[in-house]
Amino acid sequence: MTLTSPGPTQLSPARIRLALLALTLGGFGIGCTEFVAMGLLPNLASDLLPDLFRVSSEQANGQAGLLITAYAAGVVVGAPTIAAVAARWPRKVVLMVLLVTIIVGTVASALLPTFGLVLVARFVSALPHGAYFGIASLVAASLLGPNKRGQGVALVLGGLTVANVVGVPFVTWIGQSSSWRVSYLVVAAIFLLAFVAVTLTVPNLPGDHTATMRKELKAFGRPQVWFAIAIGAIGFGGFFCVYTYVSPILTTITGLPEGVVPWALVVVGLGMTVGNLTGGWAADHNLKRSLLLFFGLLLVALVELVLFVSNPVGLFVGLFFVGAAAATISPLIQTRLMDVAGDSQSIAAALNHSSLNFGNALGPIVGGVALSLGLGYVAPIGAGILLTVLGILIALTSFAVERRTRRRIAVAAADAAFRTELDGTQPIALPSRR
Repeated sequence: MTLTSPGPTQLSPARIRLALLALTLGGFGIGCTEFVAMGLLPNLASDLLPDLFRVSSEQANGQAGLLITAYAAGVVVGAPTIAAVAARWPRKVVLMVLLVTIIVGTVASALLPTFGLVLVARFVSALPHGAYFGIASLVAASLLGPNKRGQGVALVLGGLTVANVVGVPFVTWIGQSSSWRVSYLVVAAIFLLAFVAVTLTVPNLPGDHTATMRKELKAFGRPQVWFAIAIGAIGFGGFFCVYTYVSPILTTITGLPEGVVPWALVVVGLGMTVGNLTGGWAADHNLKRSLLLFFGLLLVALVELVLFVSNPVGLFVGLFFVGAAAATISPLIQTRLMDVAGDSQSIAAALNHSSLNFGNALGPIVGGVALSLGLGYVAPIGAGILLTVLGILIALTSFAVERRTRRRIAVAAADAAFRTELDGTQPIALPSRR
């Protein structure tokens, strides 16, 4: 059976708003399930790794960070794979299947008894993450119409940033008050609500009937796609070096009580909300300049944290700007991927989340290595600075290579035109060779 759908112009403004809200609610749930482990990391470590935690809380927290890495690895694997396979499928059906998979994985995370099993459950629940955001972004862009692609991407990602203002702190508070397992059941309930909302409001937009696995995978043959992936994977790792260990940083270095952790997450979330709105606007204006500008802001914010992390005001100011810069970068990288991927739009929309979650995997690993070496909780921030600098260098290299490629193509086209004119009967107008 072929599903048909009314075009965006045939839908009422109210229906479009409800559909966009449903898509954003799914992003809100993903933000909760992805980031709640950051605030509950000591709780996870003490419950799932009790023997190691009694010996060394730093080493236990470092190992518990692998739960975040496992989730990120699931995104990295699932985003391009699912997007390529499901590019032809009706987009609403894909979104519904993805949400059901996340619900099952999240419930399993809450109920399984051992660290190893929870690790596997986190990996499974993350598989749909990137594909959901990729497909939802394409649906949002279709509903909003042309020339608003960056705003469509930012709107769906807005659910993730709002989750960091409201959802993550609230679910973190629940976990601290009762159990981290209860917090994951609450997240599963959010996904169930999102599933119902998507089912009722999102129109039955068809997939790309011309898409094939081979066509989608052609994106990986484009050097600029790999550059864009590397920018997010390496540069965005700087954000996760800090965010993963924000709870022990706050309690150990700044000396604040555990009850302040949710408020720190609110500050990061407020920064991310501001940054996401800025990123959508910037992506539709000057993408390259904005990407370098906000990577620079992320670098400055991380340096500020190193210098003033022991001061509560310095900590909160740094966290706000780290969140703002990172959230601005996300829609910029996604739009960049869609620009350079050619016809492979489904996989391009999802690859952003593979890229950023490679950074999500890399940040906890690098920060955990620093902790295991006994360098203290300032060390992950220093590692974040290093990764951010590498991201800036990759971006500069990408833009330089693109300029050289365009010049080479322009020269080749001019030479071809010159040879054509030389072979013809018309007088030859020699091109300028500046």
